[in-house]
Amino acid sequence: MPKSKRNRPVTLSKTKKKRREHKEAVVKGIREAVDRYGSVYVFNFGNMRNLKFKEFRDQLKFTSRFFLGSNKVMQIALGRTAADEIKPGIRKVSKLLRGSSGVFLTNMVKEDVQSLFEKYEDYDFARTGSVASETVELNEGPLEQFTHEMEPFLRKQGMPVRLNKGVVELVADFTVCQAGNPLSPESARILRLLGIKMATFKLSLVCRWSPDEFELYKELLDDSEVETS
Repeated sequence: MPKSKRNRPVTLSKTKKKRREHKEAVVKGIREAVDRYGSVYVFNFGNMRNLKFKEFRDQLKFTSRFFLGSNKVMQIALGRTAADEIKPGIRKVSKLLRGSSGVFLTNMVKEDVQSLFEKYEDYDFARTGSVASETVELNEGPLEQFTHEMEPFLRKQGMPVRLNKGVVELVADFTVCQAGNPLSPESARILRLLGIKMATFKLSLVCRWSPDEFELYKELLDDSEVETS
């Protein structure tokens, strides 16, 4: 009788080796990119959407390079102190790699980079746990945007609905979500059905390093804290 693949043992040493090799590849890639490109930026992002980010990255693939992943690994690649930084002053970039952030390396002029990042934003449906940006309320009455087949599903989402002559009808006013509160799984599903997008995917520049200068765009830290890091 053939052995089930589910019962095959996983060698942890192999898993650890792959993780180590991946980290080493990231460190090597960043260090090579620093030598290749003239400017290094840190950027923050909110409501990451992988497909949208890939589209944005592909626009710049001939002039630039992006790195996302463990902030600690990226900090190691750049250097965190004056003793181990790979270029003079680049430790300031490492200090600003925190939270949802990444590294962008490019030969584009800084004005073009700033304009590109400032203009870029994309809207998408909010996910469970996201904070509602507005209050959405539905009034009692027919919901003609939904077909009769949707009525059981809507009831499962907590909506007080019924079928009235084949039309989905809300039997009482219903609040889908309230501004400032986290979205429940049910609220997120209903907003998607209503076509309401509350999530904004945006990239924000934090700082720029080049061999000649360092610029801080976003006050994540006190200037003196960056200077003395």
